[in-house]
Amino acid sequence: MDMHRSIHRRSLLMGATACLALGVAGLARAAGDGTQKRSEMAGTAFSAEALQRLQAAMEGHVADGYIPGAVWLLHRHGETHVGTAGTFELGGGGRPMARDTIFRGYSIGKPVTAVACMKLVEDGVIGLDDPVGRFLPELAEPRVLKSVDADIDDTVPAERPVTLRHLLTQTFGLGAITVFPEKYPIQMTMREAGIAPSWVLPKLTPNEYMERLGALPLAYQPGERFLYNNGLDVAGILVERATGKRLGEVMAEWIFEPLGMKDTGFFVPPEKQDRMPPQYGPDFAAGDGTLKEYGPEDGIDFTEQPPLQAGSGGLVYTVDDYLAFARMMLNGGELDGTRVLQADTVAEMTRNQLTEEQRRHSDAEIFMMEGGAGWGLGMSVAIEKTMPWLTPGRFGWDGGSGTSAYADPETGLIGIFFSQRMMDSPEPPKTYVDFWNHAYEAIR
Repeated sequence: MDMHRSIHRRSLLMGATACLALGVAGLARAAGDGTQKRSEMAGTAFSAEALQRLQAAMEGHVADGYIPGAVWLLHRHGETHVGTAGTFELGGGGRPMARDTIFRGYSIGKPVTAVACMKLVEDGVIGLDDPVGRFLPELAEPRVLKSVDADIDDTVPAERPVTLRHLLTQTFGLGAITVFPEKYPIQMTMREAGIAPSWVLPKLTPNEYMERLGALPLAYQPGERFLYNNGLDVAGILVERATGKRLGEVMAEWIFEPLGMKDTGFFVPPEKQDRMPPQYGPDFAAGDGTLKEYGPEDGIDFTEQPPLQAGSGGLVYTVDDYLAFARMMLNGGELDGTRVLQADTVAEMTRNQLTEEQRRHSDAEIFMMEGGAGWGLGMSVAIEKTMPWLTPGRFGWDGGSGTSAYADPETGLIGIFFSQRMMDSPEPPKTYVDFWNHAYEAIR
């Protein structure tokens, strides 16, 4: 199995689908320099030599301009290793990367939203297989396209209600359809409505989002196909309507504060904004393979409260904050005496929920690690070792902003990699390949 080919195909749509929609041809390496680094000493849980190779690999990616900088963390058997390389800006400018640098997480927030939803299930507010129409009347009686390529008004009634499980498994009927350039009316209509998966999070209020989504037919019957992304935005809105609070407020009360995730939220307050580096991605206008900074003028702004606190990927974190979340999940819902979820709930979340047919469908297989992974409730779940790091049972996800975070029950390893370079396929994300290769080398 060619692991580079696998990551190449998966990264085409990870966290966003804008790069495919625009027909990106690839990124050459951007000029740059950066040598700031820090790496903590390894103990008995990791190979010091492998950690040194990991450090050298990331310094190489900084030196050749592939990334401005990165922060990574490995945790196993109570031991934590943190490494940094580079700076906030391309070419070695800005602050050196540090352990407390705050990153835009994008789709690694999907498991966090799923945890909030499963708290509702544990509290008896909604069942996993209950219809969501009680809280989301826009989805109470959906219409469904007769075929995915049909005109928007060529529909039939839904054969079954949309459930919370459908939202968390991303099988409720709407999401990323992996045909590019756009071919089907439903793709174009979703984009025009401002709810298509993209690097730019929806600039709508929760009610506006649901009004626009509810006005569209579903592309497939509920539970029929895996379509990436939108299910977790809808799930986050369900949490808000069920609790009467903003999603971030609920997450703070149920997850962040109990776990000590002090820098996690849907925006970075003014007193912490100097700890958030610029976001970089492909410069489509230049067309020469260089990177550019993406800011508010491009629709990417994490400096103020957004109208929609996007459950699909609107959170920011430090590596230590995400470690607390990952340790809780790896430990069956409990961390240092604080229980967030019941162990049975975590077990349900971290098992594959998709059928073989759903995993192999063209809209899903790009996310399934060449058949080595499935999808649980809000996260990827490994089911076959098709690459060195894909241990069956390993769970987590990647973010289109340049983040990757997984926990491995078999080895006890938690790995977290944060950078500020968007996943800009069709180039494989070399940083992810190197990080996970060296991470697993470090525990052999």
